[in-house]
Amino acid sequence: MTLHGPRAVVLEAREVPLGGVRAMNVMRSLPSKDVPTIGAWCFLDRFGPADVRMRVEPHPHIGLQTVTWPLVGEIRHRDTLDSDVVLRRGQLNLMTAGNGIAHSEYSVGEETGPLDALQLWVVLPDGAATGSPGFEQHLSLPGLALSAERGSDADVTVVMGTYAGVASPATAYTPIVGAEIRLEPGSRVALPLDPAWEHGLVLVDGDARVSAADLDETALSADDVLFLGDSRQNAIVGSDGGALLFLLGGEPFEQDLVMWWNFAARSHDEIALAREDWEAGSDRFGHVVGHGDERVPAPPIPPVQLMPRRRRI
Repeated sequence: MTLHGPRAVVLEAREVPLGGVRAMNVMRSLPSKDVPTIGAWCFLDRFGPADVRMRVEPHPHIGLQTVTWPLVGEIRHRDTLDSDVVLRRGQLNLMTAGNGIAHSEYSVGEETGPLDALQLWVVLPDGAATGSPGFEQHLSLPGLALSAERGSDADVTVVMGTYAGVASPATAYTPIVGAEIRLEPGSRVALPLDPAWEHGLVLVDGDARVSAADLDETALSADDVLFLGDSRQNAIVGSDGGALLFLLGGEPFEQDLVMWWNFAARSHDEIALAREDWEAGSDRFGHVVGHGDERVPAPPIPPVQLMPRRRRI
């Protein structure tokens, strides 16, 4: 494991039009051109807040886990393992793609309604990346309170991995943390960090300012990621009007990562084969329960060799 030091960089979220059957835009803040991963976290979208009728038809994944964390509304998940569940606020859907899985995501009901959620991916290490797929839903997750330097304590929900000695029941294949943090108005709290891990902090709602060693107080903008690097013992977070944040972190991921469309792999050839298998209707991805022939077709693969993503800072 290579540590790079306590570097602080803002990864600005960009609007991505999904269009088509999804009929909505998302704010994407990871990967960025400079930082492809934070620990094993390799992707972060926020869809919403919006009034939508979401219909994401069956589509494939390999080599990663999808982490769905709803903020507002309900999401129906169906997959090729015959899972068919509705996800609500405070609950976690975790799908492990392994060598191949497909799923669909619908908002609940036939009419448009409020929807807001974080969709994150975790890249899988060698072994798990080509292993069996899986799905788990966690209806309750552990929490803790962080003592405030000023104002009220911060409430933390540990969604993935471990944080401050508290472990999520969700399956993780690398040392990792994903945690939701709520600050009350006027609070100032020290967030403990593992110096052997790198971390990023996302402002979901409200206002927040962050300071740390070698980092002057920095105001966060909604959906941007403040990448903190590694080698930090803590970060100080304050809020005037209250804030909802999400902490990403983990041991730096040092294996090759080639990402394209919904796939994470080690090489161009693995990606190309997965696309070929999906387009051919291969048994590798199976059939999503409750669906007919509808599916999301794979886009054309670029006419260049897909290369592993490298950190630029």
